[in-house]
Amino acid sequence: MKANEIRPGQVLNIDGTAYLVTKTENVKPGKGGAFVQTKLKSIKHGNVTEKRFRTADDVDGTTLDRRDVEYLYSDGSGAIFMDSETYDQFTIPEDILGDTLLFIKPNESIKGLFLEGNCITVELPLAVELEITETEPGIKNATATNVMKEAVCETGLKVRVPPFIKEGEVVRINTETREYLNRVSG
Repeated sequence: MKANEIRPGQVLNIDGTAYLVTKTENVKPGKGGAFVQTKLKSIKHGNVTEKRFRTADDVDGTTLDRRDVEYLYSDGSGAIFMDSETYDQFTIPEDILGDTLLFIKPNESIKGLFLEGNCITVELPLAVELEITETEPGIKNATATNVMKEAVCETGLKVRVPPFIKEGEVVRINTETREYLNRVSG
């Protein structure tokens, strides 16, 4: 694949070592060609490194096994998940997951990405539905405005929503951009 297709959560094979992509940034400097700045975590050793790729560079992605896993809870060591087929429980460190847990509710089923039988990370859907637990009071008939207000979801995720959204309503949120998409209930 091309370097500009690299996304967080993917695994790259660099010099025979598997690296989990934890962060990417597309940079277009004023002078010179565009490049992709990545933050990579070695799956075998756990060390973190940064690597820069030109957007036209070919990178070697590793094929991962995708299986259903259930998020159980978080503790001091990380997030505890359970394989839905074997019922095996495993921990994924929170530094690998980053902000992913802000989009996942306990007992929710998502896709786990497995490499050589070990779950290394999880894959979020494009959109999730979360309940609003905290926001300013809604404004009646405020449907034709572009003004947005701050709201906190049940997982702790902060998102900007339209003024007519009230506490207790369920909204759909894009997991890549963290933007409000639409109201699910109300």
